[in-house]
Amino acid sequence: MTPVELSRTVLRAVRRAVEEGELSVAVPERAVVTPPGPGGRGDYATNIALQLAGPAGRPPRQVAEILRPHISRTEGVCDVEITGPGFLNIHLDGAATAALVRSIQQGAQQGAQQGAQQGAQHDAQQGAQHGGQPGFQQAYGHSDNLLGEVVTLRIPYDIRAEVVADALVRIIGSQGGRVEVEHAEPVNLRPVPAPEDPAPLGPDAARWALLYPAAHDRPRITADHLVQRASNPLFRVRYAHARARALHRNAAALGFTSTPGDVREEDAREGAREVATALAEYPHALAHSAAHRAPDRLARHLVAVADALLAFQYTVLPRGEEKPSAAHRARLALAEAAGTVLAGGLSLLGIDAPEHL
Repeated sequence: MTPVELSRTVLRAVRRAVEEGELSVAVPERAVVTPPGPGGRGDYATNIALQLAGPAGRPPRQVAEILRPHISRTEGVCDVEITGPGFLNIHLDGAATAALVRSIQQGAQQGAQQGAQQGAQHDAQQGAQHGGQPGFQQAYGHSDNLLGEVVTLRIPYDIRAEVVADALVRIIGSQGGRVEVEHAEPVNLRPVPAPEDPAPLGPDAARWALLYPAAHDRPRITADHLVQRASNPLFRVRYAHARARALHRNAAALGFTSTPGDVREEDAREGAREVATALAEYPHALAHSAAHRAPDRLARHLVAVADALLAFQYTVLPRGEEKPSAAHRARLALAEAAGTVLAGGLSLLGIDAPEHL
């Protein structure tokens, strides 16, 4: 269950409470659902009770108590806690992670099958519209949010503007839209230019250097983008993808493959929940990148996915004389799903995702 789906769940809970006469408020247009902050519990939290307390004329915790059972009855939710002044902390059923992983796997399989059916010439013609990979319009996180919408980007003759527009062609295409790029006035896409030519960094590092900062920030064209250490966000993203592929190969050598499964409590403590949360938020980050013409949002979210996977990777394979179990297969499936998302996101940015690094 993604934050967007949970937001809809919270709004349905408010609507039911209103319809049943438990609350007298106007149902808001949106409900903010985020990972819990310090002191919070569960997988996600929402402040909807605090938001509605004033209009309802009730204390926030009382509003939270009214909404709690309506949210708890939702499939995929195993518990809802109330913390602080009235925050609703939502615990997802472990099966929700298995469903998330299956969704990512199915998107990758559909994309591969569709790509195999299309000729190379057709792929080349459709690539710009559908995310730059054969059949990739079926990938996880892609949607029809902008279906039928034609976006005209008018840009100056500037290398950063060109690269940002090129990434937006694929990102907006992933949401069903189509982009037309023009060099014309008035300009409607003008990121702060790079202080110098990024070409010496090489194609991948140069693109990252231009795309990772927000449009209003001046990009750094420095050798930092080339170093293979944790301080380099691009390295972390590509290394995390390479580690996901290595885990797949190492598991095969041990004689087992992945199977999506529930995240147990010990898995959650070892970082599985952070990986699942980052993956669940990927469609939201991609949609925001398209809507706000901001590839930097996608780039920053890929870093979050990578950091979660790199912390989780050490729990995936059996240790010592330990035999592969259902838990190992589920952890491997989660790691592979993270690798799939990293590869897809990098592809949208026009950056290679190597299997070995």
